[in-house]
Amino acid sequence: MTTPTLPAPAETTTPRPGSRAARLALPRAVDALKDLAIDHGVCIHPIALRRTDLATGKTELVDLPCGATLEAKCPPCAKKARRLRQIQIREGWHRADEPQPGPAPATARQRDLITARAHLEFDRAALELTPMDPAGRVAELERIAIAIEAVEQEITAEGLRGSITPGRGLDQDEDDDQPRRVRSTKRRQDVPDLPRQKVDARTVGRTYVGPDGVEHRPSMWLTLTLDSYGPVHSIHQGRPCSCRRHHTADDPQLGTPVDPSRYNYRRAAWDAVHFPRLLDRYWQNLRRAVGWNVQYAGCVEPQRRLAPHAHFAIRGTIPRAMLELVAKATYHQVWWPPADQLRYPINRPPVWDAKAEAWADPDTGRLLATWGEALDAVDDDPDAEPAHLVRFGAQVKAKGVDTGSGDVERTIGYITKYVTKSAADCHQTTSDPQRAHLDRLWHELRVTPCSERCSNWLLYGVQPKKAHGRLRPGHCKGRVHQKTTLGIGGRRVLVSRDWSGKTLADHRADAHAWVKAVLGVTDDPEANEKPAVAWEMARHDDPDLPPLEHRLLRAISQRIQRRAELAAARRPADVSATQDAQAGGGL
Repeated sequence: MTTPTLPAPAETTTPRPGSRAARLALPRAVDALKDLAIDHGVCIHPIALRRTDLATGKTELVDLPCGATLEAKCPPCAKKARRLRQIQIREGWHRADEPQPGPAPATARQRDLITARAHLEFDRAALELTPMDPAGRVAELERIAIAIEAVEQEITAEGLRGSITPGRGLDQDEDDDQPRRVRSTKRRQDVPDLPRQKVDARTVGRTYVGPDGVEHRPSMWLTLTLDSYGPVHSIHQGRPCSCRRHHTADDPQLGTPVDPSRYNYRRAAWDAVHFPRLLDRYWQNLRRAVGWNVQYAGCVEPQRRLAPHAHFAIRGTIPRAMLELVAKATYHQVWWPPADQLRYPINRPPVWDAKAEAWADPDTGRLLATWGEALDAVDDDPDAEPAHLVRFGAQVKAKGVDTGSGDVERTIGYITKYVTKSAADCHQTTSDPQRAHLDRLWHELRVTPCSERCSNWLLYGVQPKKAHGRLRPGHCKGRVHQKTTLGIGGRRVLVSRDWSGKTLADHRADAHAWVKAVLGVTDDPEANEKPAVAWEMARHDDPDLPPLEHRLLRAISQRIQRRAELAAARRPADVSATQDAQAGGGL
C-alpha cells in the first residue's frame, strides 16, 4: 500500500483578495499622510502653542516645528537643520574680510557714567578707612550702595556689554570648599616641541597671486582620527588589511576587530569620552604654532570601527607638515584617581551607609575614599601618572580647496553627511560580528567614568564628588553611556566663534528676510509697539485643539500654497534676467 502524496502548494505572488494578508499589504493612511508631509517639508511632530492677546483676550493655536536635529525623530526638521549648517559653513569658509570688526568705542555718556562710578568706588573705600560712628558708617555705606546700583543700571541701559565690576575671583571651590588643585603645565617629554608665537587677531587666510595676476584665497579640509586599538577588518583601496584578506563594502566583518580578545576596548571608551577636550587642545596649539586665529567648522562622527573622528573646514591655508606636527604633539591628560581595574562588579556594587551618609564596601562595611582623599593620594605620589592619556592617531588628512570649485559643495556635503543621524546610526550594523563589536564597546562605556560626579566611580572604590544615596553604579545618565552615542556625548557640530560672524538664529533670520524680500512683504514701520501676548503650551485634551492628522493636512496645504507664491514671485525676476542675458549676447 503506497502513501498518497499531497500536491505541492501553488506559489502565489499576491495574497487572496479579501484576506487578512491582502488587507495588511495595503498602505496605512496615517503613514501615507506622514510620508506626504515629509515630502513637502512639513514637521510631523509639531508643537501646539496657545497665543493669547492680553489686550483683547483672543486666543489662537499656533503649530511650531519641533526643531529636531535627528532624522529618526523628524526628517523635515533635521533636513532644515542640516541645510542651515551647510549655509553656515559655506558663508564662513572662504571669507575675504574679518567677520567680527570688533567692539565700538565707548560714547561720551558711557565714559561719564563710568567716571561717576569710579568716584563712588573711591568714596566707599575712603569711608571704610575713616574713623566715625558705626551707625553713621552703616548709613553712609547704604547710601553709597544705592547710588552705585543706580549708576550701574544706567551703564547697562546705555548699551555697555558685561560689567565693569565683576565678582572677585574665589580661592575656594564652591562645590567642596577645598583649594583649587593646580597641575604642572610642563609638556611631556615624549612629544615633539611646537613653535610658540603670539596669536594675531587675524582670521582670514593668506592671499596668493598667480602668474596671470589673479588673486586666490584657498582654504583647507582636515580630518583628525584617534589612534588604533587593535587590527580591524577594513578596506585599504584594494590591498589586504592585517587579516590578509580583501573586504568589500558589504562584508559582514567590516569594522570589527581581527581578534576581539586583544582589542583595547577600555582605551577606546576613554578616548571617545575625552575626544572633545583633545580637539580643543589641537586648535589651541595650532593657533599658537602658526600665530593667527585659525577658524574652523566641522562635525564629529564615528568611523566604521566605531571610534570618533572629525572633519573640519579651515579658513585659509596651513602647511600640511604643520598640521601633522601639531596633531603629533597634541595630547590631553586626565588627572583622575586610578581606574584601571574594576574593584566591584555591577551586580554587587558598594552600599550606601545612611548613618555615615557615605558609600561603603558591601562585605567589610568600610567607607570608600572620598573624591578629595583620592585626589590627595594622586597629588602626594611623586611618581603618579595620569589616569588616561588621549592622543591622535598617525592618520591626518589635509587637502586644499579653492574658492568656486566643485570641491567646495562636495566637501560641505561630506562634512555634514551624518549630522542628522545619531552616532550609532551613521553606519549600518547588519551582521552578528558588528553587533557584538558594538555591544562590547557599549558595555565598556557603561563602566567608564564620564565626570567627577559619575556614579561609576563607586565601581573603582572611590566616592564621586557630591555623592548621595541615589547613585546607581553602571547606570549613569550621562550621554556618553548611551548606546546611541558611542561615547560621543558632547556637541557633534563644532564651529569656532569668528567663523561666519553669525549664529544659527542669525542665519535663520537671513533666510526669512530673503523670503519676505522675494514676496514683497515689508514690516510696517508705524507698528512700533507689538501687542502684548502670552504663550503657553496647549494641552492634548483641549477641546479646540484639532487632531494631529487634521493639523498635518492644513500644514501640507499651506506649504504647497506658499511654495507656489514663492515660485510665482521669483519667476518675473528669472525671466527678466534671462532676457537681459539674451540681449547682451545679441549685442
